[in-house]
Amino acid sequence: MNVQGNIATNPSVAQPTEHFDVIVVGAGISGIGAAYHLTQQSPNKRFAILEMKDGFGGTWHTHRYPGIRSDSDLHTFGYRFKPWTSAPIATAAEIKAYMGAVITENGIDQHIRYHHKILSANWSNDDKLWTLTVTRTDTDETLSFTTRFLWMCQGYYNHAKGFTPDWPGLDSFKGTVVHPQTWPDDLDLSGKRVTVIGSGATAATVVPAIADQCAGVTMLQRSPTFFITGRNANVLAETLRELDIDETWVHEIVRRKVLFDQAAFTKRAQNEPDAVRDELLKGVRAHLGDDYDIATHFTPRYRPWRQRIAFIPDADLFKSVRAGKATVVTDEIAHFDETGIALKSGDRIDADIVITATGFDLNVLGDIAFSIDDEPLNFADTVTYRGMMFTGVPNMVWIFGYFRASWTLRVDIVADFVCRLLRHMDEKGVDMVAPALRPEDSDMPLLPWIDEQDFNPGYIMRGLHLLPKRGDKPEWQHDQNYWSDREVFPAIDLDDPVFKYS
Repeated sequence: MNVQGNIATNPSVAQPTEHFDVIVVGAGISGIGAAYHLTQQSPNKRFAILEMKDGFGGTWHTHRYPGIRSDSDLHTFGYRFKPWTSAPIATAAEIKAYMGAVITENGIDQHIRYHHKILSANWSNDDKLWTLTVTRTDTDETLSFTTRFLWMCQGYYNHAKGFTPDWPGLDSFKGTVVHPQTWPDDLDLSGKRVTVIGSGATAATVVPAIADQCAGVTMLQRSPTFFITGRNANVLAETLRELDIDETWVHEIVRRKVLFDQAAFTKRAQNEPDAVRDELLKGVRAHLGDDYDIATHFTPRYRPWRQRIAFIPDADLFKSVRAGKATVVTDEIAHFDETGIALKSGDRIDADIVITATGFDLNVLGDIAFSIDDEPLNFADTVTYRGMMFTGVPNMVWIFGYFRASWTLRVDIVADFVCRLLRHMDEKGVDMVAPALRPEDSDMPLLPWIDEQDFNPGYIMRGLHLLPKRGDKPEWQHDQNYWSDREVFPAIDLDDPVFKYS
């Protein structure tokens, strides 16, 4: 049950400001994880979760396209405190059910305020408070909240609208154009010629999911992506269950094994990129055969792991291609016309429906108008502290997960830090904390959030100018190494000169 507190629903009546010790922004995988840790580690803190949508789930609530599933395993994408007992690659429905169980089992539902969209957030140095102006999207009321601590768990992309390139002639196309992020419930694919534009995890999921519904589906890609195939099962988990090992142990053991294997694979991809590329392509060739043009359609231009590598459970994409139900075209769009797409090679694709699986737009901290003492705050002018705090920004933590590992791994680590920080502030009798560069950091070069030579997906490159800067020292970077973070974060000295209290 969603409890809305004592807020009335009459928009003509002025509402009192509600105060909380902590406000968590977003009821997705990060926000629900944050809420769990607050209930367990900071039970004395009164908190609320403000969620702009009508339900929990975040990504898994927003995306409703056919076949939607995780692109990483749920033993590591799941929380450390809640064993995952099903197949490692899960559907959106399964993930939402898992999150729903966490909510119900821990009484988190009473803390969630749905339909609450934050318009602005102002920090007052005099009051040592964040003041949030919020609109109720279901009633159009304007509400006010104050909080000592703001925990940003809203994700990293625009949920309202996906990214669609400005292709010439798109407006002239007489068919239907759909972005997977806003998939219509009534879309009828039967008998239709469908083109899915894109080459990433979304395209690779949609294509086999709709291949049996339409007259034909073409995956049009500008350049290929790396994929890994395998059975949607974990052999170690199956073995441990055969031995009647407790699910809590199974979860932890399998989680560690997956993380170990991922770390080893990432290291190999960096040190032996050619060998790893050949192994990945060998896996594709095993499903498509030696007669298929792997070099054109499934050999990327970049080294492995410079972008995410999606797992294709049971090779469903390749099975659709091999069976002739799906076609892959590697080319660039010259322009759209009334009946389809003209390609730069001179070929064309006739289509009734075009699905633009072309990614999303980076959304830095929820498109909220942030300010400090009523002065606008530009996060690009700050320097990140370990990818979760920002210089000069008091009492705020942001959860931004890992690129090459499951997002949720960082949720648990950051949550431990936040709860420890809140206890430390109580013990010191202080109301405010913000990271600040030290004298020894004065000559430190300020660099983009991430090294584009290491990781460069389109959404990051398009939005890099919006993100905080990083330094050349570990504390001023978002380390993408889970194994390092799990050791470093618990050992962070909260009395380090980096932290300024008052």
